Amino acid sequence: MCSMKYLVVLAFIAIVASLASALFFMMRNGQGDKSKGSRMAKALAVRVGLSIALFLCILLAWQLGYIQPTGLPASR
Repeated sequence: MCSMKYLVVLAFIAIVASLASALFFMMRNGQGDKSKGSRMAKALAVRVGLSIALFLCILLAWQLGYIQPTGLPASR
């Protein structure tokens, strides 16, 4: 299913963007160290949430038969 590929790519882009924003908040020089740390923590929490949601969506798509595993067989 072609739309599933786009959904996975979009989710990966969102995860990388969240990680980049956490890096930005970490490297940014500012007066309020407390707000910088809380923004970075929120961005990392969003990244973790997106990663878990992506994993669950892939697992659900596999269970529903939208995607099929490919590769080497487990036994010959």
